[in-house]
Formats: sequence, structure tokens, C-alpha cells
Amino acid sequence: MSTSSSPEPHLFATDPAWADVTPIEQYEGSTAPLAPILYGAVYKDATDYLRAIVASNEKSPRVLELTEAVVRLNPSHYTAWQYRYETLLALKGSTPRLIAKEEDLMDELAIRCLKSYQVWHHRRLLVLLSVERKDGKLAEAEVERVKRELEFISRSFEEDSKNYHTWSYRQWVLSHFFGSSASSSVADNDEDEDTIESVWTKELAWTERMLEKDVRNNSAWHHRFFVVFERPGARVGEGEIRRELRYTKQSIALAPNNASAWNYLRGVLHRLSIPYASLQAFVTPYTVVSGDKPGSKDAAGGEEDEIIDPENPRPSPGAQLPCPAALEFLADVYEKEGEREGVLKAVEIWKSLANEHDTMRRRYWEHRIREGIEAISERKSA
Repeated sequence: MSTSSSPEPHLFATDPAWADVTPIEQYEGSTAPLAPILYGAVYKDATDYLRAIVASNEKSPRVLELTEAVVRLNPSHYTAWQYRYETLLALKGSTPRLIAKEEDLMDELAIRCLKSYQVWHHRRLLVLLSVERKDGKLAEAEVERVKRELEFISRSFEEDSKNYHTWSYRQWVLSHFFGSSASSSVADNDEDEDTIESVWTKELAWTERMLEKDVRNNSAWHHRFFVVFERPGARVGEGEIRRELRYTKQSIALAPNNASAWNYLRGVLHRLSIPYASLQAFVTPYTVVSGDKPGSKDAAGGEEDEIIDPENPRPSPGAQLPCPAALEFLADVYEKEGEREGVLKAVEIWKSLANEHDTMRRRYWEHRIREGIEAISERKSA
């Protein structure tokens, strides 16, 4: 019976090409720690040679071989990444297609090592090397190169659609190359400004597709807020405000207990200084018990509006109600009224959250109840 065996690991200590290098162990010339980390033989071998190379300041093709071995063993080894980048800078003028080959390697490692910040930072440095400006502007070929980078990021989300490093990197690419200051980089006239704006318009559409796949993807909601409100040169008018409120309401109607959409709604209102009370008609139907018909009592005892408002979509059939996020929102509306009666209504809602609808955060709601009661007492004594 034949047996298969794994290939022998590559050790630099047994490689004739490295015979001229004397490896440096981690604790060379210093007091060893009481509890040293027991590194594997392959990793110890590679990092010993890396320390020797750094000490001699060698920048050569074999250094790329060595640093690749190290980062494959430990994708977060920032010293190896930094020294690799410095070596690339030293060799790129004399080695054809060096940066292109490095980009191919990063296509592999960025997918395999999504959680490594160092991987994405190295990729960022490569993009800055490969996309060069002439007279401060990006040529059409460079613009296409950046767009291909966005396409790669989109593919990487198929592996993990909520990876923080990937989303941060995407925002950097967009801001750096298509921001209001940097990317006058792509243009001098109104037509070019339209081109820049079209990038952001397409990005918003792409974000909506991500939310269609998973409406609870908090990272995608955060990215939408960045694209609409926080990107360089963002301009928000009445049309954009109506669009964002309508989109968020529809998303809440689809999945009423989606905390991400409720947080986005609060973010929009806070950013634009829109009173919470202006959305009371929309929120109230989400605060009633499932199965209650229009005209029943809401969480604070008021009559529910029977009129169907297309701008305020009702919860989807079968939704689990009342929705804790809606109850919290309505309580905030009442509390902001500032009057004793409003605070009392808010306290009653907080009690329902603490005792029935959101018991996981019971201590928080009890804190809010105490605050409300104290506020009422202070008004009495004033």
C-alpha cells in the first residue's frame, strides 16, 4: 500500500543559496525570556535569516523570496512586510514587471489573509507605486487600473462581506483617487467632474446590491453613510435626504428588527439635525403588538393612525412586533418633548423594554427609567 507524504519544508539553513548568511536568533546578545515562545522549526529558520538580512541591509531578489516565506507563515509580520516593500523600491527600476508580479501575489494573499491589516496596507502601497500621476492628473489608463482595484475588492467580499480591513481599504481607494481634492486628479473641466460624480453614483448602486444580498450587513450600511455623507466633496440636498429616508424606511419595513437600518436612520437624522418627532408616524406602527389592527393602542397608549401613507411603509407581513428599536425611538421622541407627560410616556416604554421586549439590556433600561424619574422630580422641585 502506497502512502502519500507532505513535501519536505524548505529550510534556508540547508539552501546553498543562503550559505553566505549567518542567521541571527531572536535573543542573540540579550537575556532570554523566562517563557520564550516555542516557534516551529520552519518559522524560526525563516525569521532567523530575516534578522540577518535586515542587519546587513541587503536588498536583492532573494530577499523577496525570504520575506514571502515569512509572510506566508505569518501574514501579520509587519517587519517582513516593510522590509519587502523597501526591497521592491530598491529593485523596481532594474527588474521588469516586478510590481506587476507583486500585485499577482497580493491578489492571492489578500483573499487568503483577509483579516491581516498588513496585507491590505502593503496592497495600498503597491497601488500608489503602480498608479502614477502626470502633472497631478490620472490618465485614463490609471483610472481604469483603479477601477479594476475596486472590482478586486468586490470579489474579495465574496469570501467575507463584513471584513473591516477590506471596507476600510475600499474607502481609501475611493477617497484617494476620486475625492474632491485628490481627484481633481482625473480632471480639469465640468465633463471630468461628471466622471468623478459617476464613480460615486455607481458606488451607491453597488452598495445597494450589497444590502440586497444581506440587509443586515452593518458594514455595508456604514459604507453607504460614507458614500452619501462623508466622502470628500459630498453634497447633500433635499433630493438626497428624501432618497435616504425613503430607502431606510423601506429597508426597515422589510426587516423591522434590523438594528443596522435603525442605526442608519438615527445617523441620518442626527447628521441633518432632523427632529425624531418628524418620523413618529412612520415609527408608531412598529411599536404595536403583532396582529393588532390599525386603531389599536400604541406603546404609549395613543391611537394608531389608520391612514396608509406610501411614504411611511408598514411592517412586512409576519414581522415580529413590537420592534425594540422602534420602541426606543418612540421613547426618545417623547423624552425630547421635555414636558412631564412626555417623559412619563418614555418611562412606560422603557419599562416595557426592560421587562418584556428587550430584557437582554434590562440594566440599561432601568438606568434610563431612573434618569427619567429623576428628571420629573427635579421639575417638581423647581
